[in-house]
Amino acid sequence: MVNKRDIKILTEILDLSEIKVISHSLHNGIGIILQTEPITSYSICPHCGTKSFKLHQNHRHIIKDLSFGEKPVFLEINRRQFKCKTCKKPFSEEFDFAKKKRTYTKRLADKIIQDVLENDIHSVASKGIVTTEEIERMLKDASEKLLNFKPANLKRLGIDEIALRKGKGNYCAVLIDLDTSKLLAILSGRTKDVIRETLMIWGTEILEQIEEVSIDLWQTYKNLVTDLIPQAQVVADRFHIMVQINKELDAQRKKEKRMIEESIKKAKTLSDKTEYEKVLEGLNKSKYVLLKNEEELNSEQINKLIQVKAVSPTLKAMHEFKEKIRNIFNKTDNWYPAVFKLGMWLSKAKTYFPKSNNTFIRWFDEIIAYFDNGTTSGAVEGINNKLKLIKRSAYGFRNFKNFRVRCLLNWHLN
Repeated sequence: MVNKRDIKILTEILDLSEIKVISHSLHNGIGIILQTEPITSYSICPHCGTKSFKLHQNHRHIIKDLSFGEKPVFLEINRRQFKCKTCKKPFSEEFDFAKKKRTYTKRLADKIIQDVLENDIHSVASKGIVTTEEIERMLKDASEKLLNFKPANLKRLGIDEIALRKGKGNYCAVLIDLDTSKLLAILSGRTKDVIRETLMIWGTEILEQIEEVSIDLWQTYKNLVTDLIPQAQVVADRFHIMVQINKELDAQRKKEKRMIEESIKKAKTLSDKTEYEKVLEGLNKSKYVLLKNEEELNSEQINKLIQVKAVSPTLKAMHEFKEKIRNIFNKTDNWYPAVFKLGMWLSKAKTYFPKSNNTFIRWFDEIIAYFDNGTTSGAVEGINNKLKLIKRSAYGFRNFKNFRVRCLLNWHLN
C-alpha cells in the first residue's frame, strides 16, 4: 500500500513543480525509481497557445535524475500527448525540467557538465551515471545556448588577449565584464574585424550601455572602441603601463650587465677586473628585486636591492622612478592631482624612460581616465590563469570551437 505521507515527502524532495510522485521502488544494483504524473490535467498547445484537456495517449519513459546520496535516481515520467481542440493538431507535453528526446533531467546535465569542466569526459563517464555519448550531447545542448549569448547590464568592458600557444604568436581576444569578472567572449583572433563582428552581434542597445572600456596600449582596440562605442571612455590599463616601464628597466639591467661582462674580458689589470667583478656580482640575479613591488620584498631581497643600487646609479634612479609611478596609481583617486603628479614624473623620468615617456604622451587622456573610477583589466589575469588550467585539462577538446565552449561554460553554467 502506498503511504501518502511518504509520497508527499518524496514529491517535496524531488522539487520539480510540474510533476508529483505517485509511487516509488528500490531495485538492487539499479537504484530508486520514482513513478510520477503531471500535476495539471491539461497542457498548452505549442502551435496556438490554447489549453488542451483532450488526452490523445500516454507516453511513459524513464530518465535519469540527480542521485539521492549514493543511490541513483530514475524518474518514470508520463509525457502525455494531446490533441488541440482549436487548431486540431496533436502535440506532446513539454516539461521545463527535461528536454524532449533526452534521457536525463536538465539539472543532472548541469551537474555532469560541472564535473566535466573540473575533470574530463572519460573520468566522469567512468562513474557509470551517464555515458560518454550522453555527456557529449549535454555539452552540445549547453553550447547551443551560448551561441546567442548577449551580456546584460554591461557597464565596464575589458578587451585583452591571451596566447593560445605560448611563444607561437597565436593570440585570441577576450571580452570581460569588469564589474562581475566574467568572461563574455573568447574569439578566434584579436583583429579589428573579429572583435567588431562580436560587438555588432551584441547590438546597439547593449553597446550604448557601456560607460568605460579598459584596453592595453594597442591603437587597434582604441580605434574600434571609438568607432563602435563612441560614448564610452577609453581607459588605458595601468598594469600594461607598468609592464612597459618594467621592460624598459629590465632592458637597462641587461645592457649594463653585458657591458660589465665585456669590460671584464677586456680588463688589462687585476684591480680593474676585480672592480668590474664586484659590479657584476651586484647585477647578477637582480631582475626580480628590481621589478617586484618594493614593499613585497623580504629582508634578503631588500639587501640585494641595496647592493644593485650601490653598483648602478642608473638602475637606482630607474627603480625609484618605477616605484613613484606605481604609488601615483595606487594612492591618487582623482584625475586633477593625477595630471600634475604624472606631469612632474614625466619631466624628471623622461631621460631614463624615453619609450615610456612617448607612450604617456600618446595615451595621456586614456591614462588619466583611470583615476576616475580605477578601472583596469586586472580581472583578465585571473581569467587568463583559469583558461590555462582549462587548456591543460581539456581532454577531448582539440579545436578552438570546443575550447571556446568549455571556457564559456566555466563562467555561464547556471
